[in-house]
Amino acid sequence: MELPSPPVRGNIRVLIVDDHAIVRAGLRLLIAKNPGIVVVGEAASLTEAVSTAARTQPDIILLDLMMGGEDGLDYLTTLLSASKKSRLIILTGALDPNLHHRAVQLGALGVVLKDKAPEVLIKAIERVDAGEVWLDRKSIATILGEMTNPSKGGTIRSEGEKIASLTARERQVVALVLQGLRNREIAGRLSVSPVTIRHHLSSIFGKLAVSDRFELIIYSYNHGLRGPSKS
Repeated sequence: MELPSPPVRGNIRVLIVDDHAIVRAGLRLLIAKNPGIVVVGEAASLTEAVSTAARTQPDIILLDLMMGGEDGLDYLTTLLSASKKSRLIILTGALDPNLHHRAVQLGALGVVLKDKAPEVLIKAIERVDAGEVWLDRKSIATILGEMTNPSKGGTIRSEGEKIASLTARERQVVALVLQGLRNREIAGRLSVSPVTIRHHLSSIFGKLAVSDRFELIIYSYNHGLRGPSKS
C-alpha cells in the first residue's frame, strides 16, 4: 500500500513490511516523530512488499522476517531486486544470531530486535541509510567466531600476508564496500561492469578467507583495511 503526500526531498524514505496492522501503525507513528524520516509505503504480505518496493523505491525497507507463516528470508533477494537502491533492516523478535547472519548474507544491512527501545530503531535507520551495518553484539560475535575458526581449512596465513595479496584495485573495491555501496554503484564509480566487480569481490573473499560482504566489513575494521595502499 502506497501512502499519500510525497516526502520532502532529502528525507529518509521508509517502507514498513509487517503483517500486523497495529505494529505498522505503531512504527508509522514512531517514525512520524522524527524529522528527516518519512514512511512512503506499507505492506502486509511479502508479495505486496515486492510490488510496493518496486513502486515507491524506498531508501530503507523495514521487514519482519515472519509474515503470516511465510519466511521473509525467501524474499530478501527478490525484494532488493525490486528496489535496487534500498537498504534493508530486519525487524524481528527472533534471538537466533545464525538467523540474523543468514539475513545479512542475503543482503540485509541491519537487524533490530523488537524488544529494543524505539530510539534504537531510529538510530539503526539513520546509520544504515548512511551506509553502515547495524547488528547486535551476539550476531557480531557469532560471525567473528566463524571468521576466526581455523576449521574452514586451507593454508593458514598471517593477516598481513592476506592483506598484502590484495591488488590496488581490490583495495579500492573494499573501500567502496565500506561506504555501503552496492555492486552496480561500485561499478559506476570505477567505470567497469558489475560483472567485473563480482569477480573482484570473489577474489577478495578468497584472499581474506571471508564468506560475504558483511564478513569483509568486520574483517576490514578489525585489521585496519580501509582502502588502497598509500605506498
